[in-house]
Amino acid sequence: MKARLRVNHKPVEMNRFVEDLLGRVTVAIVSALKGTENLRELDVSLTKDEVRVTVNGQDIPLNLFTGEVIGNTLRGLVSSLKGVTDTGQVDIRVETD
Repeated sequence: MKARLRVNHKPVEMNRFVEDLLGRVTVAIVSALKGTENLRELDVSLTKDEVRVTVNGQDIPLNLFTGEVIGNTLRGLVSSLKGVTDTGQVDIRVETD
């Protein structure tokens, strides 16, 4: 599994543990949604107003509750990382093996 993280349009370097943790948490929270079977590529974009999830190039519709849970969970994880002070725009990309 490979995970990449950008916060406010800047890449965030992660050690292997953090990359694996971010990738696994992101895949786990999204894999409960309909339309996420056979997940190979996952993109999650968080802004102050919107949560977007794309699986294998297909947008996954989210209701308000689901978007808030995904956004708050991932924002909490990312905001705990060293060097991250503002999580206004968060982009996570995960590629599974």
